[in-house]
Amino acid sequence: MDQKTPHRSTHRRIPAGIWALGFVSLLMDVSSEMIHALLPIWLVTGLGASTLAVGLIEGIAEATASITKVFSGAISDRLGKRKLLAAIGYGMAAFTKPVFPLAGSLGWIVAARFVDRIGKGIRGAPRDALVADLSPPELRGASFGLRQTLDTIGAFLGPFLAITLMAASGGDIRLVFWVAVIPGFLSFALIVFAVRDPEPLKDAEGRPPLRFAEMATLPSTFWWVTGLATVFTLARFSDAFLILRAQSIGLSLLLVPLIMVVMNVAYALSAYPVGVLADRFDRRIILATGLVLLVGADLVLGLTGSAVGLWIGAVLWGLHMGFTQGLFATLIADTAPPALRGTAFGLFNLVTGVTLFVASLIAGALWQAIGPTATFLAGAGFAVVTLGGLWSVVPRATIDGSRL
Repeated sequence: MDQKTPHRSTHRRIPAGIWALGFVSLLMDVSSEMIHALLPIWLVTGLGASTLAVGLIEGIAEATASITKVFSGAISDRLGKRKLLAAIGYGMAAFTKPVFPLAGSLGWIVAARFVDRIGKGIRGAPRDALVADLSPPELRGASFGLRQTLDTIGAFLGPFLAITLMAASGGDIRLVFWVAVIPGFLSFALIVFAVRDPEPLKDAEGRPPLRFAEMATLPSTFWWVTGLATVFTLARFSDAFLILRAQSIGLSLLLVPLIMVVMNVAYALSAYPVGVLADRFDRRIILATGLVLLVGADLVLGLTGSAVGLWIGAVLWGLHMGFTQGLFATLIADTAPPALRGTAFGLFNLVTGVTLFVASLIAGALWQAIGPTATFLAGAGFAVVTLGGLWSVVPRATIDGSRL
């Protein structure tokens, strides 16, 4: 009983605005993942795209989102209001969802993904900065972990619904895409009516949207975290390749989205507990654990030829996400001055997003030239390099919350 009390008191003390943002993310992820769980297969088998093209499309989409985050984050710093930009981003994503069932060519899909990712870019940095603004410092890891958990619950509900609808409709992918429109618009409505900005910072008024001189004032700890995350991102290419791996092993089209369900269940179950631990213990150990899990996931997915190995790899991949993604966001919030949090999240996401573009291109090229084993073994290699940098290069004070 005593062991459960701190857990209950922690989540009860998290502000209502963070819970609302979590459910906004949950609904949008249900919508997006219903589409994403089937999109790579549809691109390859339905529209004739190559695996390199899938990597290029995913890389461009994520890089577009990351570039946009720099400007939206900085503008949110200037305005001192995060909600408006976040709501615009969620609205753009919602209004692109009907394009997917209507599209009849690869060009329409690319355009929809491009606009959808612009929406993600507009909302991402202001939303993360808003979580940091709303959360008490002693609950910051738990707050980011909670939002990540709710987001990830949506990420496994989406593929689960996709599987159910595929089974009920006899494999009608367009029907799945149409149903995905509904939670997208519910997410937009929720952020409009249920989320409020905190009081704007006094020094936010009158500042230009992006000043390079201010970027230079970000502390060295912020740049250490960003550098570490950049190398890490080379190991964590787009999860579209998990879906393609499931197909390459011989999983039926109906069951392929299950790989995302399994991965995101592991992610959702670990993100919040890890966030709570990050407020109490040495964060190097938590990040190192996440990197070891990624190495394990890559080795299993690269070397397996069975469905059992596929599921084990998916669980390990999801656990590594739970141990790292919310923690990186917490570290950015900790290392950036409050008045520059939007800018800091934008810069962080720009650098890691461009890196994800490169990683997805490398993954797609290796897959096409050599095969899936090369793709995942390369990811494991980058993860080992990141693990070495974590212990030998990055100062402990950078990632130890008690010393920031």
